[in-house]
Amino acid sequence: MNILLVDDHQMMRDGLRAVLERESDLHVSGEAADGRTALELCSTLHPDVVVMDIGMPGLNGIEATRQVTTHHPRTKVVALSMNADRRYVHAMFEAGAWAYLVKSSASEELIRAIRAVAHDEKYVSPTVASAVLDAFVVGPKATQRDPRGELSPREREVLQLLAEGMTSKEIAARLDLAVSTIETHRKQIMAKLELRSVAELTKFAIRTGITTLE
Repeated sequence: MNILLVDDHQMMRDGLRAVLERESDLHVSGEAADGRTALELCSTLHPDVVVMDIGMPGLNGIEATRQVTTHHPRTKVVALSMNADRRYVHAMFEAGAWAYLVKSSASEELIRAIRAVAHDEKYVSPTVASAVLDAFVVGPKATQRDPRGELSPREREVLQLLAEGMTSKEIAARLDLAVSTIETHRKQIMAKLELRSVAELTKFAIRTGITTLE
């Protein structure tokens, strides 16, 4: 089984690789330090499983997961995060992830989770199980409007980069788009979210898990 490791910390990737390579049937075919590189590698390596960090600069794990599962439906995503917050758990499963683990227990649960998703089974770390149950028990809160859904994938990507302090010119260069296009996206984002400043956009991005600014 071929596995792609995606995490912006080299030490974390090294640790995960060491755990996985103890198993004769598991092979780490590639590594990525950000979501954009992960998408490129998925197109060339066609991994069976992607172990995906959430809090990454440029393109976070939630958006990367959404694009992986859209363009590579046979690839299963195992989410990996420092955060057991219900919002992150819900966002990753909504994006198409098959499993959710917290990093503190990854070494013990990762192989179990990978084998589960390989057999088309969902897996949730016991540490975050209560967060998943809460999504069903909360009731009215679970059906509240989620403003993230009003943004297009490109708008969510631009929002993350704005929240991380990049200028329109820098974002345009990163995404290979015209500065005027980025400005249009920014105006549309602010109009859809009814926000009036980059500071408000940044707060929204952190609150909804678009960026963690870790």
